[in-house]
Amino acid sequence: MQKNIPKKIHIIGSVGSGKTTLARKLSSKLKIPYYELDNVVWERHKEGDIRRTVQERINYLNTIFQSEKWIIEGVHNEDWVSDSFQQAEIIIYLDTKYSIRTYRIIKRFILQKLRIERSHYMPTVEIFLKMFKWNRHFEEVGRPNFFKKYKKYSDKILIVSKKKSLDQYFS
Repeated sequence: MQKNIPKKIHIIGSVGSGKTTLARKLSSKLKIPYYELDNVVWERHKEGDIRRTVQERINYLNTIFQSEKWIIEGVHNEDWVSDSFQQAEIIIYLDTKYSIRTYRIIKRFILQKLRIERSHYMPTVEIFLKMFKWNRHFEEVGRPNFFKKYKKYSDKILIVSKKKSLDQYFS
């Protein structure tokens, strides 16, 4: 029997969990546009990024929600993102090991400094160090908050700790 492929997907996980990589792959495979929540939070300018207000973020998300299909990815699980979890047909929680995320943060920084990998921000040592802080914060605060706050959607949360289980789901 053919499984219905979701058209509205929310991917959440910590820094370095593979959210953007997964969003790009699913976007390409399913022909669904993807959106990074970091680009909802920040208005990108050559001169520097400007943080949007909470209301501006909500308005931006509402324009995405008007689409028939979307993939949204990001670390955020605050109230301004709650409609995304509610409207998503599936929520993919990337439960990547802490050590793997740490390795990816280091690798990403090196590749960005060498200009092999592009970024939406200037890869400074300050941001590099903040990523470790954000990674730890997600582990200790973000993860438990997500599961407490959004347990009402447990029937559509897919917890992925190994890529193989995700491949099986979308095959």
